[in-house]
Amino acid sequence: MLPFVVSQYQLDFLIFLLINVIVVASYRLITTTGEFSLGHVVMMGSGAYASAILTKQAGLSPWLSMPLGGVVAGLLAYLLSFPLFRMKGFYFLIGSFAAGEAIRLCWNRFREPFGGPKGIKLIPAPELGALNIGAAFNYYFFTLIVVLVSLVILYRIERSRIGLIFNAIHWRDVLAESVGVHTWRYRMLALVTASFFVGIAGALLAHYIGTINPNRFGLAIMLYVLVWVIVGGTNTFYGPIIGVTVLSVIDEFIRAFEELRPLIYGGILIATVRFLPQGLESLPQRLLGWWRALRRQALPAEGPPSPRSDSDRSPP
Repeated sequence: MLPFVVSQYQLDFLIFLLINVIVVASYRLITTTGEFSLGHVVMMGSGAYASAILTKQAGLSPWLSMPLGGVVAGLLAYLLSFPLFRMKGFYFLIGSFAAGEAIRLCWNRFREPFGGPKGIKLIPAPELGALNIGAAFNYYFFTLIVVLVSLVILYRIERSRIGLIFNAIHWRDVLAESVGVHTWRYRMLALVTASFFVGIAGALLAHYIGTINPNRFGLAIMLYVLVWVIVGGTNTFYGPIIGVTVLSVIDEFIRAFEELRPLIYGGILIATVRFLPQGLESLPQRLLGWWRALRRQALPAEGPPSPRSDSDRSPP
């Protein structure tokens, strides 16, 4: 019910927050296999560019180009998985950054069809008859529906047999291979699925703001996504969602201190790693533990009961 009571600026904030929820939820799917990627935002940009090009140059309806944007991002992730998954851990992280940066520089270099440094402008918003879905009020509910459907699908994947295999690969990849699990294929499946959903998020962003450019999907934005996920936590499905929500609200309060934002984000990240290594998702459990410890300290120490003397005994 928030769109009925908030201002236009706050409504824009809510729409961007919902889009970012898909970004972090899909990113967590990659982390369940034990890998961290620096190319996730570029996959988001792939969906945005694909949907924008299909709408403006191929004449497709946004209702068709938006899911196709997710498909294009998934196909691109599939192609990248062949060289990237020859690496693991830190090497995969650097490899994903290199691959993503190469794609982003192509958007920046070629004016056709990507528009060069200026990107693509005047991207049309979806329409439903006489209803303009691109209006902020209507787009909020449209985005909300897409986000809820995406979260349900991602949650069901995590709770399925495939999700259990993802976790097995994370913690015991050699053991998983020894019982017949093809770890490369499942890592690829996680990357392709996550890229599909983040491609949908990119298409949602492109058709709402009406313009995209390569700088919108650079390393700086990817680092913010990493901070959202790490601060929220990756042990539970809702951890990254908590992280992006809390930090997005904080970001609105510190927007006036633009030059200090990286410093503030860095401080939050260091404090989280130091005091809440499992993220904000573990905060209720930590608070409960601290409360129980204080209760135990406040209670008087009770020793064993003293023996009663014969005079204390009542007569039979």
